[in-house]
Amino acid sequence: MPELRVSVDVEAPVPQVWRALVDWERQGEWMPLTDVRVVGGDPHGVGGRIEARTGIPTGDGRHAGLLDTLEITGWHPPRRVDVLHTGRVVRGPGVFEVVPRNAGATVVWTEYLDLPLGALGRAAWPLVRPLAGYALHLGLGRFRDFARRYPN
Repeated sequence: MPELRVSVDVEAPVPQVWRALVDWERQGEWMPLTDVRVVGGDPHGVGGRIEARTGIPTGDGRHAGLLDTLEITGWHPPRRVDVLHTGRVVRGPGVFEVVPRNAGATVVWTEYLDLPLGALGRAAWPLVRPLAGYALHLGLGRFRDFARRYPN
């Protein structure tokens, strides 16, 4: 499975960074062109189900575009949450980690992608990877500021 990994240093305490990271329904405040909603289970525990839609804003706070459905498969606060993407396009496991460091934390976002379209998806990955990496990197850059402002 192809791996996509991005990280960002955040100058805020680990518990604050964790709470900001798993505030799923506010993820759209830092992930470009995305809205997120909890659709089932406990959003802060194994079995929680979340939908993220990335695309063109519709004017009602939602977006028309790619639907990413996921389930929380591992919950280890305040350090790690494991998810499984179960959508038609985005499939495979992902990991969000909060790693303590001197003056704050490093957030590491890793995706292990089960590419769609078989051989065509694998052939297109070298072209798609930089764009996907840029989007995640841009989102985590915005997350850094979001987490620093997040309430203690």
